[in-house]
Amino acid sequence: MELNKILSTIIADNELHAKWLNTLSLMENTGARKISASEDPLTVTYIILKHAAEEHRHAFYLKKQLEKTGVGLCPTYAAEYLMAPGYSKYYLNQLDIDICRYLKTELGLTGKELRFAAYLLVTYAIEVRADELYPVYQDALDNAGSKVNVKSIILEEEGHLEEMINQLKQFSPDWELHAEKAVRFESTLFNKWVQALSTEVNTYA
Repeated sequence: MELNKILSTIIADNELHAKWLNTLSLMENTGARKISASEDPLTVTYIILKHAAEEHRHAFYLKKQLEKTGVGLCPTYAAEYLMAPGYSKYYLNQLDIDICRYLKTELGLTGKELRFAAYLLVTYAIEVRADELYPVYQDALDNAGSKVNVKSIILEEEGHLEEMINQLKQFSPDWELHAEKAVRFESTLFNKWVQALSTEVNTYA
């Protein structure tokens, strides 16, 4: 099932929609926590702090949007309140593992250099995806006449992608090669996640 069809089905059902928003919130929160974990306590930059703060805000904002689907839905990130919980919880972790393995093998990075490079590439790949996913979701929300909206997230994610490109240019003259590899890792995981969402939506229906 294509993503836009999956989203239309999800939005049409309050319980599914609540789980979807909770799942997005989980993933934004996971991303924020990973950014914070990659920080060097002495050399952390304004951009990194800003990015972590905004990802945390997105997680909170999505939780607030969730309230529009019904009272008392999805109070935590427990599996029963998520869509495709296994894939959703480990999506970013697996991307981090794949990219760290690549950086160790191809560039021989270790320690804080590895953590920072992984932050750059993982975040870049996720921002490329966010720039595709959130507009598709917003279109589906508009078509359904939903009260939920993610327009503020779309604007901030566009800014994040530009910031990541600027940081990657400073990181390596071959940044595009490394970024392309990161996007390929992410695309494989994303396609598996969408397939899991499709299976769950079909089962629910």
